[in-house]
Amino acid sequence: MLEINLVNNTHSEEIINLVLNIQQKEFNVPITIEDQPDLMQIEDFYFANGGSFWGAFINGELVGTIALVKFDEKAAAVRKMFVKKEFRGKEHSIAQKLLEILLAYCQKNEIDKVYLGTVSILQAALRFYERNHFKIIEKELLPEKFPLMSADNVFCFLDLKS
Repeated sequence: MLEINLVNNTHSEEIINLVLNIQQKEFNVPITIEDQPDLMQIEDFYFANGGSFWGAFINGELVGTIALVKFDEKAAAVRKMFVKKEFRGKEHSIAQKLLEILLAYCQKNEIDKVYLGTVSILQAALRFYERNHFKIIEKELLPEKFPLMSADNVFCFLDLKS
């Protein structure tokens, strides 16, 4: 049975294993744990500024993650949206459920501009975001305070007010 819960530093190791496996082994994205120090300081990086971090668990196993970095009073970035390969797709709808929890959190906390960066190789992820009303935008249109990740080369925006 699927459970989605808040996760914190006590889950860092599981989260790092999940994320790095997908980034490096599955998609060959040239990124290391050193490029993502946020994963070792979840509470300081995500929660301290009004963001959040959720994990999807099936029978106690972490199978998906999503995080929100609040970088402005009404703006935030989606980060660390990953679902283990064997749990992707409509059958489980884990990515959809994770995104819905994040967007509900945004609405409850008066965050109405949601941005994200991703990698062009992740075509299924891009289609998923587009199905959820995110629009692809040019990097130049990102807010100044947007927390850029070096590997990202495609950027999306969702206006929750419209």
